[in-house]
Amino acid sequence: MLDWINGDGPDNHIVLSSRIRLARNIQGIPFPDRLNEKGSAKVVDIIKEAIDRNPVLAREFSLTVLKDISPLDSRVLIENHMISPALAERHKHSAVFIRKDYRVSIMVNEEDHIRMQILLPGLQLEEGWDLAGKIDDVLEETINYAFDERMGYLTACPTNTGTGMRVSVMAHLPALVLTNQLSRVFQALTQLGLAVRGIYGEGTDVVGNMVQISNQLTLGKSEEHIIESLKGMTREIINKENQARDALMSNNRVELEDKVCRSYGLLTGARILPSKELMELLSDVRLGVDLNLVTGVTTKDLNEIMLQSQPASLQKIARKQLSDMERDTLRAELIRKKLK
Repeated sequence: MLDWINGDGPDNHIVLSSRIRLARNIQGIPFPDRLNEKGSAKVVDIIKEAIDRNPVLAREFSLTVLKDISPLDSRVLIENHMISPALAERHKHSAVFIRKDYRVSIMVNEEDHIRMQILLPGLQLEEGWDLAGKIDDVLEETINYAFDERMGYLTACPTNTGTGMRVSVMAHLPALVLTNQLSRVFQALTQLGLAVRGIYGEGTDVVGNMVQISNQLTLGKSEEHIIESLKGMTREIINKENQARDALMSNNRVELEDKVCRSYGLLTGARILPSKELMELLSDVRLGVDLNLVTGVTTKDLNEIMLQSQPASLQKIARKQLSDMERDTLRAELIRKKLK
């Protein structure tokens, strides 16, 4: 079980995780899109040397070269939020260093030479930035970053230039959906310069009432300002979601209980479960657990189900390729066993 989604954290009934991502490039080396396989391997060696020079990092991190693993294993890393789909697409040139507790991954040769990612449970943006800053400082002792005194850290995409930081939270907002408020919240976030995406980032749909909220610009803003802004907005969203939950419990309790119990019944009795339907059912039951309408099930149980029921993870469990129907059938079977 991944530590970042298994652990407790502040406001984790709504905020599943906080993510800090830093983009860095090496001075004098072209961006990854301009590198051949030999040049990309050189970048991996430079970062590996920087990690190996520090005894603590050398013990904590392990290296995975994506061309040396199967596409299925790469997909599992995506489902576990250890790498991005873009890194997997560049499998001939890319690699990832993953810390033992799975809270930190350092992607190599994605859009930038280095994409460091910190994942912590609940709302822990400052804590994530503290950890990212310490690791970044260690790497910078050996690696000469591409940096401009006026522009800041130089990146392949101009929107990341400056601090090179992207900050995001993964939030579960079912009550705002049920009370028809989510679209207004999304509109307000967009007007404030924040991006709202599915749980696997850019280009993914919002399913199971799970959203990823992040900053869009880094140039001209300090790291502390970016974190403070997103944390403040997240606090407002938490308050609105809590208010919506209270309203549902006060005004529509029977309907809410019926919705939650029907979804729980499907999870414990279904023989076929497509992944999108699963996420919707899990959302209802998660809300029921948070509101004490469902007992005997924990948030940890639901997190484990959510991760283990993804397509690639199911095929790893089965140790073979599965058709859509075989995956849907195995998913339902595993969930019945887990909830019993």
